[in-house]
Amino acid sequence: MRTLSAKDAKYGFGRLIDLARAAPVTVAKYGRPVVVVLAVEEYERLKALDRKTTRPGTAARKRAQAGGR
Repeated sequence: MRTLSAKDAKYGFGRLIDLARAAPVTVAKYGRPVVVVLAVEEYERLKALDRKTTRPGTAARKRAQAGGR
């Protein structure tokens, strides 16, 4: 996975978009990875995969355990 500094991502946002459409890109701040930028198609694929693996009622159970949030 490619990594860009936050400064390079900021000043080269168009390049970041182009890179992220091909493969996820890590953005690092002060040398520490903080976010991953990925294509919307990959995000949708991951969401669909998560929905398939999440059992019914799991979200409600987690909310109840977190105090109803």
